[in-house]
Amino acid sequence: MPAFEITEESAGQRLDLFLAGRLDGFTRARVQHLLADGLVAVNASPARASRRLRPGDTVLVELPPAAPTAVAAEDIPLVIVYQDDDLLVINKPRGMVVHPAAGHSSGTLVNALLHHVRDLSGINGVLRPGIVHRLDRDTSGLLVVAKNDAAHQSLAGQLKDRRMTREYLALVHGRLEGEGVVEAPVGRHPVDRKRQAVVAGGKPALTAFRALAHYKGYTLLALKLGTGRTHQIRVHMAHIGHPVAGDSKYGGGSGGQFLHAAGLSFDHPADGRRMVFKAPLPAELAVVLAKMEDV
Repeated sequence: MPAFEITEESAGQRLDLFLAGRLDGFTRARVQHLLADGLVAVNASPARASRRLRPGDTVLVELPPAAPTAVAAEDIPLVIVYQDDDLLVINKPRGMVVHPAAGHSSGTLVNALLHHVRDLSGINGVLRPGIVHRLDRDTSGLLVVAKNDAAHQSLAGQLKDRRMTREYLALVHGRLEGEGVVEAPVGRHPVDRKRQAVVAGGKPALTAFRALAHYKGYTLLALKLGTGRTHQIRVHMAHIGHPVAGDSKYGGGSGGQFLHAAGLSFDHPADGRRMVFKAPLPAELAVVLAKMEDV
């Protein structure tokens, strides 16, 4: 049962907005459903969505058990890098959607997981069982999936407080030297609601990058996420004038973005040992680099 002690920093926030920012995978609308069902208490009393929080308040959330999923299990091959009783680490292929959504009701990672794994955490609901974090459809690489709610809560907490490390490789337009940090708030684009953008009032976002190699018109970067906003790397790179190659949504051309989740590390939820995983570039991206001209 998630519990939060309200500090001066969070005082004055609406309860629903506060929880939407703290409960991994929960939208404001889903938080409001929890509130309407009496599953959220402030100082041991049921509370309304509009309640303004005060310093010292204690917020308790009772997460309902997952309803039976209507998502079909599908025998889709998965590259399972690691698996035990609490979690599994997947090397997701480029082009695979993580969870069912409008226009993608089948063929997703969740459909495959339901076939390969008997038990998954229900914290993120029936459409995202076990999903702790996600990758965009055209981003390949590593992600961790929780098999039980205790593991899910631990991993989500590590994601939030940055004990989970995620490393990426990206080919970007133009030449970037050395290393640097992009720290700019990310939120919904003010005009195109299907895109994200650097906007005033967006959520804090931090991306660190380091140049690995230079090609004619491009730079290969290693990147680390300090936060996990939607499309964060793609938005930040476009913001500094170096969009990810192939990223049509953010000005990088066509063909699907050259972005790969190459490294993942976290503390095991059961015993605390540090788990470190690496995934080389998939063949289709390695071929792109092999054909490029060094400079």
